[in-house]
Amino acid sequence: MNLGKILTRSARYWPNLEAAVDSRLRLTFAELERRTNRLASGLVNLDLPEGAHIAILAPNRVELIEAEVALYKAAMVKVPINARLSIDEIIRVLEDSQSVGVITIPAFARAIQQRRSEVPRLQWIISLGEDAGDINYSEVLAKGSETFEARDPADDKLAVLHYTSGSSGVLKAAMLSYGNRKALIRKSLASPTRRAEPGDRMAHVGPITHASGMQIMPLLKAGVCNYLVEQYDDRGLLETIQSERITRLFMVPAMINRLVNLPGVEDYDLSSLNLIIYGAAPMAPALVKRAMEVFGPILAQGYGAGETCSLVTILTEADHLDSTDNYRRLASCGRCYFETDLRVVNEQFEDIKPGEIGEIVTKGEDIMQGYWNAPELTAEVMRDGYYLTGDLATVDELGYIFIVDRKKEMIISGGFNVYPTEVEQVLYAMPDIFEAAVVGVPDDQWGEAVKAVVVLKPGKQLDAEAIIAYCGEHLAGFKKPRSVDFVDELPKNPNGKVVRRLVRDAYWKNADRKI
Repeated sequence: MNLGKILTRSARYWPNLEAAVDSRLRLTFAELERRTNRLASGLVNLDLPEGAHIAILAPNRVELIEAEVALYKAAMVKVPINARLSIDEIIRVLEDSQSVGVITIPAFARAIQQRRSEVPRLQWIISLGEDAGDINYSEVLAKGSETFEARDPADDKLAVLHYTSGSSGVLKAAMLSYGNRKALIRKSLASPTRRAEPGDRMAHVGPITHASGMQIMPLLKAGVCNYLVEQYDDRGLLETIQSERITRLFMVPAMINRLVNLPGVEDYDLSSLNLIIYGAAPMAPALVKRAMEVFGPILAQGYGAGETCSLVTILTEADHLDSTDNYRRLASCGRCYFETDLRVVNEQFEDIKPGEIGEIVTKGEDIMQGYWNAPELTAEVMRDGYYLTGDLATVDELGYIFIVDRKKEMIISGGFNVYPTEVEQVLYAMPDIFEAAVVGVPDDQWGEAVKAVVVLKPGKQLDAEAIIAYCGEHLAGFKKPRSVDFVDELPKNPNGKVVRRLVRDAYWKNADRKI
């Protein structure tokens, strides 16, 4: 069945429930169905063929949801681009993806137009406003019909080019097929967390061109309203939860950290919330406990990647409350579920024993077809059908996964392996520390030395010696930081995740070697 028909069926069951909302527009399921039909047929009437690559480039807004569904109905390929990228990066993605159309806001439409010679395949710049691009979005809708017979591409046909730099900084796009995206919907609806129900309201606080957007189609299938937050703001989000009676959130730990440390957070009515899923980076157990104090026992953690169509493990709400191991499980990202096969393996590709460290590999209907136009890069991360995540982890007897760190970010100091996340979890237990990143820096004696780069909470004071001493009380001597730098902020990617690679690079730029 065509992915777009998911909305068609939901519109029959819940025509008058809200499906997509932003600050400008509120659409019911029935209205969204009609508009996506108009957009799909309008794109076809622009002579865009089946399989055409169409980029979507804008901050969160309802039209991004319309575009996703319409592109599925028309059997075209969605190329989501994060609106926080620079124009240079946007041009590179448009050219690399071979996009023949882009749906974007006027500012980007004008900027792309000025550099059109660099993207010769681009035929249509569709502007979400007046006086920009080749054609206005409303004109495309006007060219279409409220009835459209959705095409039915094979499951192995390309549906999405999902660009991700991961921790490497290399431009790469995971090729996600229609079958991959159907598997995403199945596993999302089979989640062992609280299930989505008709009338639930999910606030998307991160760009829906990335991780948060993976949930759009599963939520539409379940009759859930997608509320799009255009620009993240701490108090603005709390006010939205209160006024819109939001029931579900997906957040990165940095956002949760900001919320739970916000003065007056307890003054907001957050009683409508029944599930907060966090992911994209590890969250220290001390911060998890604080978040549970603020929001209640409604936290769940997910682990996954663009290459895996979002989550492949879940640490459920019940897992967060299990104190039989003194809350040690809060450091876990959970267990794999539904169709996914997940292993933690050694260099010989053998399953490790509990307590050993290996790499997470995963296999299933949700795993990408490979990287777009990058067979060598694909070969590096695929083996026997398994995707090699590059994440190092341990696993216990019950199958709970404990991520240790990124394989490429491990510090080797004096022959000992030091995992930055382990040190960062100790740092986050210090009440005066707001954010922290741990990296290896050049050291003549040890090869690499452990350094902590720290942001303090407003008005707080700590010296390096106190931080090092605290870590020494909770970690082996070779793991504690040898030095501490204090900064006002840490570099983050467009999704709000601290980019440890950029912190590390600043200390290695004048070094003779990089490891």
